[in-house]
Amino acid sequence: MKNFLKNFLLLILIFVFFGAIVSLFNKPQNVENIGFNTLVKQIENNEVKKIEVYDTGDIFIELKNGKKEITQKEITSSLEEILAIYDIKADTLKTIDISYKKSSNNEIWIWVAVSILPLIFFGLFFWWMMRQGQQGAMQAFQFGKSQAKRFGAGGPVDEKVTFKDVADLLEAKEELQEVVQFLKNPKKFLDMGAKIPRGVLLIGPPGTGKTLLARAVANEAGVPFFYSTGSEFVEMFVGVGASRVRDLFDTAKKNAPCILFLDELDAVGRHRGAGLGGGNDEREQTLNQILTEMDGFEKNSGVIVLAATNRPDILDPALLRPGRFDRRIILDEPDIDGREEILKIHGRGKPLAEDINLREIAERTPGFSGADLANLMNEAAILAARRNKKEITQDELREAIEKVLLGPERKSHILTEKEKEIAAYHEAGHALVASLMPESEPVQKISIISRGRAAGYTLKLPSEERHLKSKKGFIADLATLLGGYCAEKIVFDDITTGASNDLREATKIARQLVTEFGMSNLGPITFGEKEELVFLGKTVSEQRNYSEKIAEKIDNEIEKLIKNAQKNAEEILEKNRDLLNKIAKTLMEKETIERGEFEELIKEKNHKAAKRIKKIKQKDIKKQKNNTNIEKNTQSKKINK
Repeated sequence: MKNFLKNFLLLILIFVFFGAIVSLFNKPQNVENIGFNTLVKQIENNEVKKIEVYDTGDIFIELKNGKKEITQKEITSSLEEILAIYDIKADTLKTIDISYKKSSNNEIWIWVAVSILPLIFFGLFFWWMMRQGQQGAMQAFQFGKSQAKRFGAGGPVDEKVTFKDVADLLEAKEELQEVVQFLKNPKKFLDMGAKIPRGVLLIGPPGTGKTLLARAVANEAGVPFFYSTGSEFVEMFVGVGASRVRDLFDTAKKNAPCILFLDELDAVGRHRGAGLGGGNDEREQTLNQILTEMDGFEKNSGVIVLAATNRPDILDPALLRPGRFDRRIILDEPDIDGREEILKIHGRGKPLAEDINLREIAERTPGFSGADLANLMNEAAILAARRNKKEITQDELREAIEKVLLGPERKSHILTEKEKEIAAYHEAGHALVASLMPESEPVQKISIISRGRAAGYTLKLPSEERHLKSKKGFIADLATLLGGYCAEKIVFDDITTGASNDLREATKIARQLVTEFGMSNLGPITFGEKEELVFLGKTVSEQRNYSEKIAEKIDNEIEKLIKNAQKNAEEILEKNRDLLNKIAKTLMEKETIERGEFEELIKEKNHKAAKRIKKIKQKDIKKQKNNTNIEKNTQSKKINK
């Protein structure tokens, strides 16, 4: 605002200056300055048409031929008195239009504009140039200073966020609560011989609440809190980042006890020795300075470094050793209870309907992070406002889930009747195989309404939280992914490009089963070593640590998994062809089938599938019991021997 006012005043002065210059040259042009005797002769010769006499003594003359002239007279005498001295009679003047006028103040303003305003203008201009030069010099001195922002004690806090506002993350809050307590009451811990932790590293996927927890610490601790990001230390000139790190820690020491928060630590904390600049690389110099400041020769007491990253695998090992980042707090994606609590927090201040069921929404959103859930509630509020509703209902929340997952509805993407039929059978194939395969997740919704880049979708969500996945679960996923492909092949005796993404995902899962999870006939072995190229973003190079013979076996195993999944899907669809037709026709009529309606459609088959799964499980239990009995018998025989 100050800079705007300064520039505005400067602009006004410039306009005044140029206005004065314009008014200076705004006098009548081609005006000849003559003597008074010449005027007397022109009056005698009857050449004068008009005379304007000003109180300043100026006389403006206009001749009959249109020529304009100017002359002067004494101020004390009138024009008639002076002309009478020259024997000009009053009758001669009757033919001339003589008028008396008062002079305006333009001459005074012109004099001010010409003499004073240029001095003021050039004075202001040179003052502004000197001021800019001083600011540039100061900026040069400030170039190596830290850009960290101060919050908490002695600094602004724009929004009060405490641990109560952070749902789930109980273990993380407990660990950070100890840090807060240590800063508030260090004697309690020092009496037990405990040392203050040097650094706390928050590790978790994007959107899990790392920065939110840091803001909560800033408000809970009651000590100065300095916030900075890793990218603020990276500059074009080598050494600037290290200088800013020194300045940041010097500022922190002066305000100890305090907390430093470095967001996106991986921007400067990448593994050393992998860059292209060798020891003179700016990132490495900055990282070396951070390592020295955290646990170098000089001890930092009362300064705790809090950092966050979602890429702990690329951090330098020196950062993670004890004495630097002593604590590593893992932030996982919330479970069903955590998601419900997060939805309640983000539902504050929003007009939710009385019959709203956030538990159902939590069940439908496995894998959602806190940021995703916040976005979900916001999208639901936008949908309700767009529909001119006064409350957010369950329908808006359900639709918001699909919008976050798949994107908005593409109402302009209208399918032809044939394409609509193909899409209906495709999605019906996915849903039917998923519902009849053991270890498969239940189907929540089927739709042939285009969303995002998908012409239709089948939404499958787990009925309970799972942290481990079995081989049977992967086999069920493979069969489900190929369900749409097989349905098109069986019904239309042809295939379309609609299954391209399904085939891509199926191939990816099959390759992971063989090369990463050890779930194939090749045994519990992993194949291939993946390394990320640090300076090339997400580029991943894979090093083959196996022979061509093993590569051929890997390809055969992947092909075998895909073929078996296709066989399972085709068998299910062939045996339940009538049910496939029923689901597809319902989809073509309604375009969307919810979980309850879908379960009603396959109610009879579900009972059969449940019995079949129960028999399979009973057989597995019997086999396990027989195996344990055999092992016990062999052990007892060995003991007897």
